[in-house]
Amino acid sequence: MKRIIILPLLLIAIGLFSESQTTRIDKHLTIYTDVMRQLDINYVDTLNYDQLIKTSINAMLRQVDPYTVYMPKSEDDNLRMMTTGKYGGIGAIIMQRDSNVYISDPYEHMPAAANGLLAGDRFVSVDEMDCYGKTTKEVSDKLRGKPGTMVTIVVERDSVLITKEIKRQDIHLPAVNYATVLHDSIGYIAFAEFTSNSAQEFLVELDKMLNSNNIQRLIIDLRNNGGGLIDEAIQLVGYFVPQGTEVVSTRGKVDKACRSYTTQNNPIFPDMPIVVMVNGQSASAAEIVAGALQDLKRATIIGERTYGKGLVQNVRPIAHGGHLKVTTSKYYLPSGRCIQAIDYAERQKGNQLHRDTAGGILPDIVLTDSQKLDITYNLYRDHMFFDYATLYHRKHSSIAAAKDFHLTDEDIENFCQFLENKKFSYETETGRNLGELIKMAKQEDLDSTLLADLEAFKPRLTVDYRAAIQRNRAEVEEMLGGEIVKRYYYHRGYYAYLLRYDKELTRAIEEVSNL
Repeated sequence: MKRIIILPLLLIAIGLFSESQTTRIDKHLTIYTDVMRQLDINYVDTLNYDQLIKTSINAMLRQVDPYTVYMPKSEDDNLRMMTTGKYGGIGAIIMQRDSNVYISDPYEHMPAAANGLLAGDRFVSVDEMDCYGKTTKEVSDKLRGKPGTMVTIVVERDSVLITKEIKRQDIHLPAVNYATVLHDSIGYIAFAEFTSNSAQEFLVELDKMLNSNNIQRLIIDLRNNGGGLIDEAIQLVGYFVPQGTEVVSTRGKVDKACRSYTTQNNPIFPDMPIVVMVNGQSASAAEIVAGALQDLKRATIIGERTYGKGLVQNVRPIAHGGHLKVTTSKYYLPSGRCIQAIDYAERQKGNQLHRDTAGGILPDIVLTDSQKLDITYNLYRDHMFFDYATLYHRKHSSIAAAKDFHLTDEDIENFCQFLENKKFSYETETGRNLGELIKMAKQEDLDSTLLADLEAFKPRLTVDYRAAIQRNRAEVEEMLGGEIVKRYYYHRGYYAYLLRYDKELTRAIEEVSNL
């Protein structure tokens, strides 16, 4: 009798719980609607309700996780870019400095470059919108549009205004940043992102190297690859492992969010030795590839622990043409480990757990990229490399091939003279902190002798930037030379130039040579 009674009671309790949950949601939605109604009736000024509601939705979603976002219909171009790697625009990276927006990198063979726009050009207006004081997003939104439509751009270069009428086109960013054959028949592919057809682009580059140089080994560079489409990751892994191999699985709240992803075709390169390079910005689909190849004993992973983005998003249509990109499950590798790093709720609380304790892919060979706050950091932060490259490009119509280009002693001296003309000053982080310490000591009215000792120490932290550049000559040449090469040979030339300075790549070559 007791068993007969317990089951109905349990069902009633479950029903009450579900009803209570729904009631609570309805209650809060009613409150929200009433707040908006009262604002509409009583607030002293006219409000932008579209922006208010968008802001409130996004504020709510930030409490959920960083990847669940609301995209109104006006952001369809961003959604398209996210899922396909394509968008309608002029094909250039832009950046903000103070109250101005500049062209940072025009893409090769795309409208901006084809119409003569250069890195360093300052936007004055886009379709009559004054760009001064605008954000990069505001300018970018104005530059983007339906492929085939025209956009009128006014830029300032060397104090001269230049007007361009440019036809927007379908911009597809290449998935492969650079591919080349290194010594001893080692193929190298720098893979940028997992967008539509990116695995096929990877295969095309690999086939080229096989046909021209008969490569025997492969280095896949997934550093700074933020991920993308899971199907592209599965296809790429499938080139190297047997058909039917599980690459990753997902687990979520609902049944359709739980599934296993397996390779669909016979491998093309089942025995080729592979090293995969990763760093702290390798995320999502990049982590699936690296983690699966590691679990399946198919590749050696080298670099830093990866980002740990193991949350799966699906795009769901919502009212009035908008979309919700919502986290529906988590990624699990063949070994059963979850890619997701620090719990997003802990991140929201500000808890910074040690990255070595959770999530991401820990490489087989861990390399630490020590970030120094030296002269190169200061020069990069203050855009000195960028500005000098702009000037250099104006004065030199051509340079040597990217892989052969070198900065001379005269180039470095000219750069130092440029810094002098710019009144560049190099203050170390230690010097800045000492200044703050002295300021705090004065506010706390500490002993005058102590203050005098601190002030006396300050000149010892003043650094001669010319001497600092010579001490860090290799790093300066890497960053300044790379910026200059990019002006002539775009991103492919930039990667070709940087390979000679890449110590992690040198280590990867050593490792793959022994496989």
